Amino acid sequence: MNLPLYQIDAFSDRLFGGNPAAVVPLQSWLPDNVLQAIAAENNLSETAFFVADGAQPIRLRWFTPTNEVDLCGHATLAAAWVLFHVLGYQPPQVRFASASGELRVGRDGDHLVLDFPARPATPVTSDTQVCAALGIDSDTPMLLARDLLVVLDTAQQVQRLAPDFAALAQADYFGVCVTARGNDCDFVSRFFAPRQGINEDPVTGSAHCTLAPYWQRQLRRDTLSARQLSARGGVLQCQLRDDRVLIGGSAYCYLRGEISLPDSVATLEN
Repeated sequence: MNLPLYQIDAFSDRLFGGNPAAVVPLQSWLPDNVLQAIAAENNLSETAFFVADGAQPIRLRWFTPTNEVDLCGHATLAAAWVLFHVLGYQPPQVRFASASGELRVGRDGDHLVLDFPARPATPVTSDTQVCAALGIDSDTPMLLARDLLVVLDTAQQVQRLAPDFAALAQADYFGVCVTARGNDCDFVSRFFAPRQGINEDPVTGSAHCTLAPYWQRQLRRDTLSARQLSARGGVLQCQLRDDRVLIGGSAYCYLRGEISLPDSVATLEN
């Protein structure tokens, strides 16, 4: 059994930028343990799987090297890029069915725009364990949605963080997102998820479902520019529309290949 494999640099208009995601189109679903094994073998922050049988919405799933996740922005962008640019998908918008409800991705010139659910965060007491792992003051403001949102004063503070990932992995959050106002953009962020097998995610679209509502309230505008300050870096455009967040970015195809699996893998039990 041979499966197509694409590696897409998402939220970047250049090679070796943004966040690389693997995309594996399927003819039919394979057992979950096989999907997880493929994601572990790819060893990227996420691998996206979908079955495109001509019907919409298209079922879309995402796996880190260690587990399945409920929402992933950059791998959704990558999956849409493959549908539009490789598989010849013609409509101006693709609809995905996911664990987070229906997601849509449309074209806007050279950009693709994700239509995702907003996930506003609620203020919580500062977590001193997280503060110690990040090396920041123990009374740093924090909010919680799916991820813990940590708010610093400056972009320089976000850039200089050198977390203790082993200690951060002990904190009971899906991920920890650190943010501040930007210098050449509205806000910046970095995203750490050692509990998911990802010490630092290069560009995290799903985190902006929480970041955009937060900074909308702070800056009092619905259209926002963002940078993720990882080593690879990423640029995102965000817009709030009621309970949805539009997240725009580019993508670049780094690799096209093939996965070789024994035919018996399709019948393996989870």
